[in-house]
Amino acid sequence: MASTSTCAAPSPSLRCPLALSHPFASPPPPALRLAGPKLLPSRLAVSPPRIPAVASALESLVLDSDEDSEEDEDEEMESGLFQGESWAAADERDAMRSPELVVPELEELPERWRRSRIAWLCKELPAYKHSTFTRILNAQRKWITQDDATYVAVHCLRIRNNDAAFRVYSWMVRQHWFRFNFALATRVADCLGRDGKVDKCREVFEAMVKQGRVPAESTFHILIVAYLSVPKGRCLEEACTIYNQMIQMGGYKPRLSLHNSLFRALVSKTGGTAKYNLRQAEFVYHNLVTTNLDVHKDVYAGLIWLHSYQDVIDRERILALRKEMKKAGFDEGIDVLVSVMRAFSKEGNVEETETTWHEILQSGSDLPAQAYVCRMEVYARSGEPMKSLDMFKEMKEKNIPHNVASYHRIIEIMTKAQEVDIVEQLMDEFIGSNMKHLMPAFLNLMYMYMDLHMHEKLESTFLKCIARCRPNRILYTIYLESLVKTGNIEKAEEVFGEMHNNGMIGTNTKSCNIMLRGYLSAEDYQKAEKVYDMMNKKKYDVQGDSLEKLQSGLLLSKKVIKPKAVSMKLDQEQREILIGLLLGGTQMESYAQRGVHIVHFQFQEDSDAHSVLRVHIHERFFEWLPSASRSINYGSKIPYQFSTIPHQHFGFFADQFFLKGRPVLPKLVHRWLSPRVLAYWFMFGGSKLPSGDIVLKLSGGNSEGVERVVNSLHAQSLTSKVKRKGKFFWIGFQGSNAESFWRIIEPHVLNSFTSSITQEGSSSIGSDSAQDTDTDSDNDMQSYDTENDE
Repeated sequence: MASTSTCAAPSPSLRCPLALSHPFASPPPPALRLAGPKLLPSRLAVSPPRIPAVASALESLVLDSDEDSEEDEDEEMESGLFQGESWAAADERDAMRSPELVVPELEELPERWRRSRIAWLCKELPAYKHSTFTRILNAQRKWITQDDATYVAVHCLRIRNNDAAFRVYSWMVRQHWFRFNFALATRVADCLGRDGKVDKCREVFEAMVKQGRVPAESTFHILIVAYLSVPKGRCLEEACTIYNQMIQMGGYKPRLSLHNSLFRALVSKTGGTAKYNLRQAEFVYHNLVTTNLDVHKDVYAGLIWLHSYQDVIDRERILALRKEMKKAGFDEGIDVLVSVMRAFSKEGNVEETETTWHEILQSGSDLPAQAYVCRMEVYARSGEPMKSLDMFKEMKEKNIPHNVASYHRIIEIMTKAQEVDIVEQLMDEFIGSNMKHLMPAFLNLMYMYMDLHMHEKLESTFLKCIARCRPNRILYTIYLESLVKTGNIEKAEEVFGEMHNNGMIGTNTKSCNIMLRGYLSAEDYQKAEKVYDMMNKKKYDVQGDSLEKLQSGLLLSKKVIKPKAVSMKLDQEQREILIGLLLGGTQMESYAQRGVHIVHFQFQEDSDAHSVLRVHIHERFFEWLPSASRSINYGSKIPYQFSTIPHQHFGFFADQFFLKGRPVLPKLVHRWLSPRVLAYWFMFGGSKLPSGDIVLKLSGGNSEGVERVVNSLHAQSLTSKVKRKGKFFWIGFQGSNAESFWRIIEPHVLNSFTSSITQEGSSSIGSDSAQDTDTDSDNDMQSYDTENDE
């Protein structure tokens, strides 16, 4: 079981949140070169000014000047992660420069009226947003040219209004006279990336690729940094994708600072989740070595740490990394030795584990709790569980505080050894410590009682668990199996019904098979057939012996059971759930055949509310998932991203909610806002603030569509306010309107969901880090502007 202790990871500097400082800075983009004999004054250059001390980490990364680098490099060497590194040389900085953008001077234009109109656009456009901005540009179609629009876009970049520059560029792309300008696209993308507008930057980036052009190295670099700068690592996967394309498609050789930044992000999570980043981390290490860049000590430590958390330990690779680390002149720290102990303990190698333990003792450092956990693990695997208990007691004797990982491990070991008295004593001690994460220990205790046929204690443990922990499917399934084994079918039926009706828990293949066996043992073939029909519809696998018993039982009543051909069709509840998720931003895409579509479900890993919702959606759309996704039985293994099979029944929703791949609002959306639709829209794309106010993120809306939604809500006596941030609208309910909205959706909101989404609160409002937001930081919901988008 993965540990969450501080000793379970590389050194604190490697585990710290991404902190990008000046030595990682990209060189400033060169000034514009203007056509004609006379150059524009230097004040019109797009190069940004000196960054103030309070600038964001992202701005420091990509906007800092060369003159500041030496001074700030000393600060990085004193407090940063990779101390004492040689940073990028001058010739490497030159390689990062973006292509030259040529813009004619305004004074060179022959027509005075044209100069006057362009100057007016440069003055007026940045003050407007959204629909008004587009209408002003549309009014200039009769005279404006690409050179004119390019000048306006560059002016917006010069005054650092990157949103306005992006709107001008997007408008240019839609005009009949537009010819792709690689230098302009690069400059727009780079400035958007520096400003943290990752979605808009990626949009321009993808447009370059579609034009058959390889984006400039600066664009790759800035976009990767922008993704890495998104809080809580939400866009790490996207950063890795661009990094891989930078090397494989662009043939570029990233600078040392970029390799290090990406590697740091890959090891920023706990071992249980970060272990899946091993392949990408090895790729970063490979690129460091093959490009003859210096490999920092923490890179070696991070790789060994990732390897120690793998299910199958690559012993040879760990030994090779240790040799390379020593060859590079680095001493193995406590974090490396603990990682090595973890790897050896998983193999059950007592001798190597103890040898590494003595190395830690000889270092004179404080003894880490995780090292004791590794010793517990190795003795348990070697068949000596009581020695593991001695290790646990030794921690107390040496005044080393027990942590959650140590309690989890010793309770798991003792339950497998079936030492009932010891386990119960440890469990009471664990509960009395007021530590969190009790669920794994409760589950191990219940499994032990199940194996020992101590069903009364199992039931009492179940009741204690649901009183202290959020209930889950595994917990209920163990209790359900216990009831079936003791023949308490009536109580088992009640528990199964609670699982089926509670979206927070749900049923799966295992629980349905248990209930089917229970009905068959009670010879209640009518109810058994109903469970079989439900399993057939959900495409659950039925155990062979249960099917034979059901067949023989129905033969007695002269009824033959045959596998029914299930017609794939979305039921009413699934349709309403899907509408709610699509309103909140769920994506769909067309498959190979026309009219056949796939639904992509994506949930935020750092959201407790989404963690709960993903389990429910996986169970509710189980029959629509591919076989690989349907083989998952436990909620803890359900991924945060999964997709349905391609099917024509999704075509209606794709036609309504997407136009040429872009999200839109259906014209009839106001008729579909049922209480269940609103509830799932709220659970997927909404938040309940500590103040009691409720906000909903609306995807794909323009002013006309949002107005229909607002009017429909108003018809239900729900007055709302709307604010636009980036490409999303946010609909807010305040005071009594929030209370009325909650009363409408509460019957369809998953149990215990409220606490999860309230705790996250306003931190997610308007700050969906994977999306672009406007510079307006006012959090109050503003009145809706009814002007239509052009």
